[in-house]
Amino acid sequence: MKRGLLAIAFALAVLLPATKVSSAAELRLLCSNALQSVMVELGPRFEKATGHKLLITYGSTGPLQTDIEKGAAFDVTILGPAAIDALIKQGKLAAASRVELARSGMGVAIRKGAPKPDLGSTEAFKRALLNAKSIAYSEVGLTGIYLKGLFHRLGIADQLSGKTKFGRGAEMVGKGEAELGLTQISEILPVAGAELAGPLPAEVQSYTVFPAGIAVSAPQPDAAKALLTFLTSPEAARVIRAHGLEPRS
Repeated sequence: MKRGLLAIAFALAVLLPATKVSSAAELRLLCSNALQSVMVELGPRFEKATGHKLLITYGSTGPLQTDIEKGAAFDVTILGPAAIDALIKQGKLAAASRVELARSGMGVAIRKGAPKPDLGSTEAFKRALLNAKSIAYSEVGLTGIYLKGLFHRLGIADQLSGKTKFGRGAEMVGKGEAELGLTQISEILPVAGAELAGPLPAEVQSYTVFPAGIAVSAPQPDAAKALLTFLTSPEAARVIRAHGLEPRS
């Protein structure tokens, strides 16, 4: 009898891990740069909890949307709301899967240890930009679209054009390639060599909501749903908040 029980126990010990591996999925996630620091922390937690493997491509919303429209293979994407809604209308994303994960505000990055400019008002923000030797921001993402319009509204677009550098603002500041960087706050906090000088003034602040959606033709739809459930959990909300974003219910 004991030998029989031992044989059953041994068989279960061998078969259960095999079952977990066979049910594990490889998920392709196309993710906005704004949530990169969040996913660097949450990705391994999701993999450990589920056995699934995440393959993540980060980028700006515009280029990632274009990749999807051209037929890029993916299971889940996290982008700006206009891109998500457009992809739903195009039949690329399942409408019922749309869920808002976080809201992000914009901030100003400075070299670590540098004096912080006054950002307490719109006029102070304008002075900081005009007094800076150089500024940097991404031209192709949601940040760039908003900032170009903002600079025109503030009447300083021409004055800034000669000292503007395009790229990932916080990283360029961290490398000493620009004095000020403008981007999502969540993209500033993890960058070595840079720090957050402060958010944009309330009058000119721009918040971006980041929804997620599952591909209509997702190879792993059940695993994709598990990822979105995980990203809307209380555990994920704590991590999202710690990285400078606001979790959304």
